[in-house]
Amino acid sequence: MIKNILNKLPRKQAKLAENRDGGSSNFSSNTSTTSRNSSATGSKSGNSNATVLSGISSSQNSGLNNGNKRHDLWNIKVNANAGPVPFEALPSFKDVPNAEKQNLFIKKLSLCCVVFDFTDPTKNLKEKDIKRQTLVELLDYVTSANGKFNETVVQEIVRMVSVNLFRPLSTQSRENKVVEGFDLEEEEPLMEPSWPHLQIVYEFFLRFVTSAETDAKLAKRYVDHSFVLRLLDLFDSEDHREREYLKTVLHRIYGKFMVHRPFIRKTINNIFFRCIFETEKHNGIAELLEILGSIINGFALPLKEEHKLFLVRALIPLHKPKCIPMYHQQLTYCITQFVEKDCKLADTVIRGLLKYWPITNSSKEVMFLGELEEVLEATQPPEFQRCMVPLFRQIGRSLSSSHFQVAERALFLWNNDHIENMIKQNRKVILPIIFPALEKNARNHWNQAVQSLTLNVRKIFADVDPELFEECLLSFQEDEAQEGETKTKREATWKRLEDIATMKATSNNRTSG
Repeated sequence: MIKNILNKLPRKQAKLAENRDGGSSNFSSNTSTTSRNSSATGSKSGNSNATVLSGISSSQNSGLNNGNKRHDLWNIKVNANAGPVPFEALPSFKDVPNAEKQNLFIKKLSLCCVVFDFTDPTKNLKEKDIKRQTLVELLDYVTSANGKFNETVVQEIVRMVSVNLFRPLSTQSRENKVVEGFDLEEEEPLMEPSWPHLQIVYEFFLRFVTSAETDAKLAKRYVDHSFVLRLLDLFDSEDHREREYLKTVLHRIYGKFMVHRPFIRKTINNIFFRCIFETEKHNGIAELLEILGSIINGFALPLKEEHKLFLVRALIPLHKPKCIPMYHQQLTYCITQFVEKDCKLADTVIRGLLKYWPITNSSKEVMFLGELEEVLEATQPPEFQRCMVPLFRQIGRSLSSSHFQVAERALFLWNNDHIENMIKQNRKVILPIIFPALEKNARNHWNQAVQSLTLNVRKIFADVDPELFEECLLSFQEDEAQEGETKTKREATWKRLEDIATMKATSNNRTSG
C-alpha cells in the first residue's frame, strides 16, 4: 500500500478547475508589501541532529478556548535544552482497533513535527526513514477517511504542516553571495534537500483540504490569514516542484475557503508590488499568475472597479521588471482575459504596453509584439480607433528596427485577419504613419525575409486603396527630397565653418611667425 501511495504522488500541478470566484470582493490598491515571517521553526537539539518542537500537546489543547488555539499556532517555540530525541516508529493503523485510530493519528502527527537537517545526507538516516514512512501512513489515513475531522485533529494537522513547511527559503543563502564575473541568473536553481519529506507533507495537506470530511467552517479557524500569508511566502522557493504543489494547494484553499478569497487576492497583489517596485525578482510570479488566470476567468460581469484597478496598478506594471521572461506567458493570459471580459479595457491595456515598451532590449520587444497581437485579437474597432495613432507610431519604429526578429514580428501582425481588417478600415490614418518604415525596409533592410514581408504588406495597401498608396508615396518622396536638401545645406554650412577655421588658423600662424 505504501508503494502504491508513493507512486501516486503527483509531480506536476493538479488540474485547476472548480470553485472559481465570482468577483465578490475588493482587490487592495495598498502598496504595502507582504510581510516576511519565514523564521525558522526550530533549532538543533542535543546529539540527535533533529529539531525538537515543544508545541502544545493534544491533551493540553483540548482545554483551551478557540481564540487561544488559533493564536500563533505555528509559531511554536523550540526547546533548545532538550536531550536526544526518542524517535521510534509507532504501530501501523491496521494493528490497532478502530476506536484507537484517531489517537494514533494524532500521535503520528506529533511524531512528524520533528524536523531533520537534510543538508547532511548521512545524518539521522533511520529517523528520517521512520518519519517518511509515518508521513505516508498519514497520507493514506486522510485519503481513506470516512468521518468528519474534529477540531483537535484539524488543529494537529495544521500544526504538523506548518512546522514542516514554514521555514527559511534556500534562496536566502544567495543574498550575500558575491562572485566576481558570476551571473546568478545563469545558475541552476537550488533544489530543496528535504523534498522527500516535503512532497508527502504537501500531498497530505492537499488531500486534507480537498477531502469531503474536512469542514471548511471548522478548518478556517486554523487555516487562517496568518497561515495563508506564510504559505504565499513560500512561492519564492527556487524549487519548481514546491511551487507546483503550492499553486495547486493555494487554488484549492481559494475554492474551499471563500472567506479567504479577498485576502488571498490582496496578498498576491502586494507580492506583485514588491516585485515591481522593490526587488524586481520573485521566483513564483508565474505560478501566482496561473492561479489568477483561473480567478479572472470566473469574475462576474460587469467587472467591478476594484478588479480594473488591479489590472492597471499591478498586472500592467508587471511588464517593467527585467525578469519578465520568467512569467510573460502567464501575464499575457491574464491581460487578455480582462480584455475578453470587457472589450473597453483594450485601450487601457494597449496604452499600458506602450508605456513600458522596451527601447534597447530586442528579445523583450519581440515578446511585447506577440502579446500585442493577442490583445488586438480581442480588441473591437471602437477601442482600436482610440489608440491606433500612438500604437502605430510604435509599430512603425519596430518595423524600422535593424534587429530582423523585431521587424519580422511586427510585420506578422498583418497575418492576423482580424488585425488586418481593422488596419484596412482605418488605413487613411495608419498608412501615412507607417509608410516611411515600409518604404525604407523595402529598399534597404539587410534581411531578405524582412524585405519580402514588407513587400507583401505594401501590396496589401496598394491593392485596397491605390490612390492613398500613391499619395503616401508622393509625400514620402517629397519628404525625402526635402531631407536631402536639408542634408546638403547642413554639409555646406559645416564646410564653410571648416574653411573659416582653416583660414583663421593659417592667419594666426603667419602673424606669430
